[in-house]
Amino acid sequence: MTEAPGPASPTGLAGLPPVIFVTGTDTGVGKTITTAALATALPGTVSVYKPAQTGVGDGEPGDADEVDRLSGVATVSEGIRLLEPMAPVAAAARQDAALPPLADHVRHIKQLAAVSDHVLVEGAGGLLVELDGEGRTLADLAARVGNSGVVVVCRSGLGTLNHTLLTLEAIKARNLTAAGLVIGSWPRKPNAVEEDNLRYLQNLDAPFLGAIPQDAAALDPARFQAGAGDWFRLR
Repeated sequence: MTEAPGPASPTGLAGLPPVIFVTGTDTGVGKTITTAALATALPGTVSVYKPAQTGVGDGEPGDADEVDRLSGVATVSEGIRLLEPMAPVAAAARQDAALPPLADHVRHIKQLAAVSDHVLVEGAGGLLVELDGEGRTLADLAARVGNSGVVVVCRSGLGTLNHTLLTLEAIKARNLTAAGLVIGSWPRKPNAVEEDNLRYLQNLDAPFLGAIPQDAAALDPARFQAGAGDWFRLR
């Protein structure tokens, strides 16, 4: 098992707000595995919501199903499922489907928050990917829900610093809270660039929460759940 770096200071996840939006600096950075790890490690009851799932057909396992499999949380749901592996607006247009209005997502998240200690909302792609037909994004959804924070999942390698800083700047410009940074896949043998990136990310204003080992998704659920706290240095 790869040893993943923990946070720069051992604050763990205690300071995270009740509603946590999980976004990425890009697609494929490890949002789903991070969501599953957070769902496992957070104290109390946790619900998970995926407003828009693309690239998956009916009956096929999507991101929410993977979170359910790995974390074992009781409540996992999707807003809409679309076949094409594209951004939600483009995928919906391809199959002539209507995307849910932002108000539907807000309503569902607030319903989950009323019965859960934490709600994790996993975005599609990055913070500014549109979720409806009117140009509204995950950032707009976070602003409407309130009492929330954004966890940014970033890469370990070359290019991640610019992508991460741009995402943090967008969060700040919209008066949202950057609740923390997570490296979505920490390599077994990090190179010099990755080690330097880690040190930089650990010293930004946004709390560095931890990193997920690159082989975490291959673990069986019991081992995944046993290890998740260590990735955030909770045990």
